[in-house]
Amino acid sequence: MYKGIDHVQIAAPSNSEDECRAFFSGLLGMPEIPKPENLRKRGGVWFRCGSHELHIGVQEPFSPATKAHPAFAVDSISELREKLNKLGIDIKEGELLEGAERFYILRLATAWNF
Repeated sequence: MYKGIDHVQIAAPSNSEDECRAFFSGLLGMPEIPKPENLRKRGGVWFRCGSHELHIGVQEPFSPATKAHPAFAVDSISELREKLNKLGIDIKEGELLEGAERFYILRLATAWNF
């Protein structure tokens, strides 16, 4: 019955679309995709992530999730970790999980807390 996940949506503070673009598209390389015209007035920004979509919706008041998170599969996690470290992006190593190497991005910018 289910074919997979169409998209994941996370919340962001109001007026953070440019910051999201800089991080998800500029730094992580996810291409931005246009939102349907009737949804643009809500704000937010959407990205392509492999065969899936990442939707970032703005929310006010913004309250960061404490456990919920998207997890991205990447070609080289060590290269991504090194790139983020060089840019001063705060990360936290994940707990050991058999068959997986992982870390968390703790802070995208001053207004964000993951």
